[in-house]
Amino acid sequence: MVNQELSEIFQQMAEILEFLDNPSDKFRIRAYQNASLAIQDAPESLEKMAREKKLKAIPGIGEGIAKKIEEYIAFGRIREFELLKKAAPKGFFEMLAIPSLGPKKVKMLYHELHIKSIGDLKKAVKAGRVQALEGFGEKSAQKILEGIEMKSKSKGRRILGAVYLIVSSIVEAMKKCKEVDEVVPAGSFRRNEETVGDIDILATGKHPEKITDYFARQQFVSKVLAQGDTKISILTKDGLQVDLRVVEPKQFGSALQYFTGSKLHNVHLRTFAKNRGFKLSEYGFFKGKKLVASKTEEECYKSLGMQFIPPEMRNDTGEIEAAYRHELPTLIELKNIRGDLHSHSVWSDGRNSIKEMALEGHRRGYEYIALTDHSPSLIVANGLKPDRLKKKKREIDELNEKLPIKILFGTEVDILKDGDIDYPDEILKQFDIVVASIHSRFGQDNTARLLKAMENPHVHIIGHASGRLIGQRNPYALDYDKLFKKASETGTIFEINSQPLRFDLQDQYIREAKRWKCKFSINSDAHSTQGLWVMELGVHWAKRGWVEAKEVVNTLPLGNLKKILK
Repeated sequence: MVNQELSEIFQQMAEILEFLDNPSDKFRIRAYQNASLAIQDAPESLEKMAREKKLKAIPGIGEGIAKKIEEYIAFGRIREFELLKKAAPKGFFEMLAIPSLGPKKVKMLYHELHIKSIGDLKKAVKAGRVQALEGFGEKSAQKILEGIEMKSKSKGRRILGAVYLIVSSIVEAMKKCKEVDEVVPAGSFRRNEETVGDIDILATGKHPEKITDYFARQQFVSKVLAQGDTKISILTKDGLQVDLRVVEPKQFGSALQYFTGSKLHNVHLRTFAKNRGFKLSEYGFFKGKKLVASKTEEECYKSLGMQFIPPEMRNDTGEIEAAYRHELPTLIELKNIRGDLHSHSVWSDGRNSIKEMALEGHRRGYEYIALTDHSPSLIVANGLKPDRLKKKKREIDELNEKLPIKILFGTEVDILKDGDIDYPDEILKQFDIVVASIHSRFGQDNTARLLKAMENPHVHIIGHASGRLIGQRNPYALDYDKLFKKASETGTIFEINSQPLRFDLQDQYIREAKRWKCKFSINSDAHSTQGLWVMELGVHWAKRGWVEAKEVVNTLPLGNLKKILK
């Protein structure tokens, strides 16, 4: 948690300094930006590294940054950051969360139009004042309005990936409490929704008041909102509300089922149960007045004649009927993944070398990893021209002689505006794996572009097919039936992109692709060694689409995978 908090703090310090725009601060801005990125890639907890005097061993962390990290670990704040926050407008970070706005544009809006909040900004756009500013115009104003609308729809919810490690560390901290028997997150977090609101955690133990007291004393707690003997609500240091409920051990299963949801799943389940003479509540599943199940979720569902329904499937999309018929699929698990087929290195826009990425893949138990750096047209991502490709291939060949993991020579190639591929066929055929993706023209129907790309015999995988960025950019228009039909004909694989901003394909389209017998590849799209962990999120997301291991190509041994790619 401290790593994530400090990474965000240094990024925010850089953003405030960019807003203040003092020429003498250019070095500090770059130092804080580099520190933010470096902390994301830190191999261990910063607390542990500080104790062992290893902070300056992290590339990008010098004496000054190390002292600020130590200050935060010791006192829970950085004095310079507290002072900088006072120099920015009250609504600065709120406006910065709008995708099309950066610190310099927020500065212009503040100084030229005295805009201090999203409310001020919306009024100024509607009055035409923003459009009149140099560097904005009608198109920028429309993007700002779309961004405000997206923020409004999210109603304060956060993308799952932004809180996943925080919540996981809270759960791990509570497992160390000697009074706790079991502790599990519930709600939208456990269902792996793309965004989450307040976090619900359930625990069980013999002394509930000691458990809530232990929770209140933890380092992650910024403020206790309410506390009783069996429930406590707190805010973490980054403003996340977490509610801990302590229930009796004999009621843990029924309570966990109830608080996991979803609301639609629970309403349907209660109706289903009522029609068969049952009554359900957080305290237990009853047949008449007789308690028939409550200790575990498995026995609760079994009491209704059902298979256990995994949390990711509890969305009222047919899972209740399928569980009653005992027709639920055996869902994929993280342990089934043998490799990652979409990742980036320093050859394009990644932050680690091929060797570093490969060794981290090996540490995670992978048999293979594909380094799919960008093609030339994506200039902003340092895409590779043919001469650099040859050098990258030589490096991979040399590493494959030495390392205990197979590195696949890959590319994430741009699908151009007419559907053509960004490398000619004579280059494409040299790759072990080709992921083809759209990185432009998001405002149009891109069905034709993707269909043409799938017809290229050298394209193996369509990357992040809808182009969406959750809370930032809507998916572009697509005719999914046409795409899935074409994929079933050509053998093209659809990526399930694990990046929390993407989760693309969306879950309802994953299920539709299954009906067309399409194959999937769950990929991290990682740009650093630390980023490889999101594969875990991608597997959970695939479960929401009812995906089985046999439908995912990167569950195969390397030899079998190569046959499919050919």
